[in-house]
Amino acid sequence: MSYLISNTELSPDTNYLPSVNAIAQPQTAASLSPASSNPAVIKPSAPENLPPQYSPINKTSTPTATIKSSVSQTSDSEKQQFAPVVAPPESFAPEASLSHPVKLSDDSEIPFAPVIAPPESFTPEASLSHRVQLSNSSLQTSLEEKTKARSEPPSIKAPISEELQVFPVGLDVDQRPSIKSVLMRGREDGMQAINFEQWLIPYEAVVRALQLNVTTLDDGQLEVRAPGLVTRINPQKLTNDPQLGLVFSVAQLQTLLGVTAKFDISDYAVRLERPWLLKATQVIAPPEPIVELAGLPEVPAPGLTLTAVEQKLNVSGSASGASNYQGDFAAVGTALGGSWFVRVNQPQFQNPTAWQVAEAQFLRQTNQADYVIGSQAPFWLSQGTGDYWGLTTIQRWGFQPPKIVGGGLSPNQRMQSDQIGRVITGEAAPGTLVRLTQGIGDRIIAEVLVDSSGIYRFNDVKVDTRFLGATYQLLLYPQGRLTETPEIRNVTFSTLPGQLPAGASALVVSGGFRRQFAEANSVIGEFADFRGGVAQRWGLSPDLTVGLGGVYDQSFRGLAEIFYQPQNLPLKVALSALSGDRWDINTNVTFDISPQINTRFTSDRYKSRFDFDWRMSPWLTLLGGVDSKEGGFGGVQIAHNRKNSFTFARMTFNTQSHLRWNLLHRWGQLELNSNGNEIASTSELAYYVSPKKFTHQGNALFLGYETSNIFTQSDRLATLGWRYRSPQRSLNGNYLWEAQLAYGIGSLGSGVIATLGTNILPGLLLRGRYQGISTTSNEPSFGLELVSSLDLQRGIKPHPSRQANNLRTQGGIWIQPFFDRNGNGKRDPNEPIYLDQPNLLFTINNQPLQSFAPTIQNDGALIYLSPGKYRLDLDPAGFPANWQTAIEALAVDVVAGSYTPVMLPMIRSFTRSGVVTDSRGKPIPGARVEAIELNSGQKRFSVTNGAGVYYLQGLQQGNYKIEVNGQPVNTENLQLQDTSASFQELNLQ
Repeated sequence: MSYLISNTELSPDTNYLPSVNAIAQPQTAASLSPASSNPAVIKPSAPENLPPQYSPINKTSTPTATIKSSVSQTSDSEKQQFAPVVAPPESFAPEASLSHPVKLSDDSEIPFAPVIAPPESFTPEASLSHRVQLSNSSLQTSLEEKTKARSEPPSIKAPISEELQVFPVGLDVDQRPSIKSVLMRGREDGMQAINFEQWLIPYEAVVRALQLNVTTLDDGQLEVRAPGLVTRINPQKLTNDPQLGLVFSVAQLQTLLGVTAKFDISDYAVRLERPWLLKATQVIAPPEPIVELAGLPEVPAPGLTLTAVEQKLNVSGSASGASNYQGDFAAVGTALGGSWFVRVNQPQFQNPTAWQVAEAQFLRQTNQADYVIGSQAPFWLSQGTGDYWGLTTIQRWGFQPPKIVGGGLSPNQRMQSDQIGRVITGEAAPGTLVRLTQGIGDRIIAEVLVDSSGIYRFNDVKVDTRFLGATYQLLLYPQGRLTETPEIRNVTFSTLPGQLPAGASALVVSGGFRRQFAEANSVIGEFADFRGGVAQRWGLSPDLTVGLGGVYDQSFRGLAEIFYQPQNLPLKVALSALSGDRWDINTNVTFDISPQINTRFTSDRYKSRFDFDWRMSPWLTLLGGVDSKEGGFGGVQIAHNRKNSFTFARMTFNTQSHLRWNLLHRWGQLELNSNGNEIASTSELAYYVSPKKFTHQGNALFLGYETSNIFTQSDRLATLGWRYRSPQRSLNGNYLWEAQLAYGIGSLGSGVIATLGTNILPGLLLRGRYQGISTTSNEPSFGLELVSSLDLQRGIKPHPSRQANNLRTQGGIWIQPFFDRNGNGKRDPNEPIYLDQPNLLFTINNQPLQSFAPTIQNDGALIYLSPGKYRLDLDPAGFPANWQTAIEALAVDVVAGSYTPVMLPMIRSFTRSGVVTDSRGKPIPGARVEAIELNSGQKRFSVTNGAGVYYLQGLQQGNYKIEVNGQPVNTENLQLQDTSASFQELNLQ
């Protein structure tokens, strides 16, 4: 129960809300009415009905009267009933009778501190129905006596009793004010807290201050979550205070939540500290953002384009032979919602009649179906010679295929899922927080708090099938304390290409002809021998996928497929069999005998092979196996990493006396690289002058040694030279400059070896090599490589990344934000592109632009994307000052083979700000100020703050009327033109 001085004549303008903990804000002191007209009466008020919103002032400051009010939470009648809690002076002894009135003089005001705890002699059982009249003279005398005795400013303090009392105290979290005042049960002596561990703080105040998310479970327990805490609390362990309700003791804050607390007497506040915020914690991965496209303006993809062309030319020759010119031409574009691609092989570049069409393909791909016409790979194992040209369609239900980057369509790849759901389960002590991370990163995929069963379980963990395996970590925090060192458990999944989720299925239908070149001068070739087939796959369970079909390839043949990966066994089985006179069986079986011993069996039409790896230590692995072509083999693999060195070595020796090895050793700025088999070997020892180790950039000195057994058993060549590679690279990853100069001495003679290459010109690669000696010839030879790529969709210009091949399966968005100075919505020659802060300007599918690795050039931002529809949002944070776009978001359609151009005209933006006042000139807080464009009806609004200030921004050119709270103001319409000031003050009355 709290004690309030009521006064029915409090000014209606009194503000009851304090602004900071324990600091009285400067305001006009409230005066109490004379006793004759309206005597002050002390009467109780239940805290649960209206918790006081006050904080005590610093006890060393001069007390002043401050009364504040929250209009939104307190009714007019309630505001007339409550005044600040005031502790009586220290001269007011506990034994004093409250039945006698104390006279107040009519012309005096009492300075007092708001929200001071009532005297502890005021027990809830005491009768408070008598009127109390305080004389100004007696109060002043008491204060002066205490001031002289202690030589300090006067203060009003409650006497101390042995019982814990209820009084208002501020609540801070991590050195910052959280709740300005809250009723607590405790005791203090004016210097420090007494028995602070026993202080009681309301449950609701703790939840609010610490920003806890509390869920009531089926068993009645409370699951408490915060960015650094996940735990469970039995509410029966908490105390139910008759005045404060459910409470935490200070000791329970430490034991149940790990939160430390202390009492600051100067600020009169309890300070809570969350220890989990004192160190870096893992980031919980947010759920996949929902991409909402409904209602957005749509930007269609191009219908028919010739996007890019690429020409390769290789010239080679020797001193005694004629030069040889070979080329390769490719073109890519968009048609009918898909991509088209043509590649021409030029074996004799100077003779066009010898050119041959190597590929010609149309591809349309979606998440549900693919269609391919022209040259392609069959979905079965073809025994015939020549190319396969025809029509193939792939239909899918219940899954999405992996995204293809570069190259043509592979039917088997598009008939498998991009992700397979797995289950991770185990045992842990109840109350343990289990977090799931991928790899060794700190990004949390999911988390679960172990219940009384002692079992944790993560369902449908997505394993990406683009990689051969995925490693996850489980972090187990005892009792949900993230400040504790977690137990780490590793979980590894191996993926199985071809597998489908349970209930998913895929159907492929294909038909076409075999192509052969009967004549050397044929450009297209001849088509004959019909082939085709039908096959379907079913995901029968999370472990098993099967496929059945029939194929006609010179004869009718049956097709069967099995993909089996049980979750309780370290086994993977992928089998594909094609029947006929000669069975074609592809088998891939792996079995992990233990975490250290792995076995694998593979077979195809050419050979069968069995391998085993035994990891004896973190750096040593034994190798062995049997090959149907080469017999048995054995070997060793070493991988060792230290601070300044790294070694990887692998060597095998088979029953045919063939030695094969790979060696890479780095020590400081030295690097030794050696590879070899029974045919040839190459070795190089290099010293990199650049202090950036292992980057292969800058200058390097090297010593090389090569052997060749192609013609004789004694061909050798040793070289000593210098090499340079520039730190800068082109958009496709090649060095802008690279050069090499060396001298070689070998079994066939000696000579100079030189190489020079450049990517300095966009869209052009030029590389030349001169070799005076080699392991196979003593004649000087040369080679010249030239690759040029032109982007035709964005104008005839070099294509910097040379990704014509990737555009077969990918598309992109070409974004051009520009200053539309004349407002015609089109980019004119004098209107520049604006891309000063592209990463702040755009988001795609709720993801930042930099996550898509954009190519930023003078003519716009180019982002490569798989076919589909994407949401493009414009963030004003990246807009130039006083400019904006007319739209905020777009739905952009992307198809393979081209870029979807998005023109974003940026127009002038105006801001108007000022103060809204009433007829007396007093600011009006909370008023709605609205600017309405008369022609379009477009509206912009703002709500005034406590000082009556509004802020209208993002206004475009036009004629606006201004309304305040739905009523027009006494001012002329607001005219905004191109010559108007971008920012201007506009006060409203």
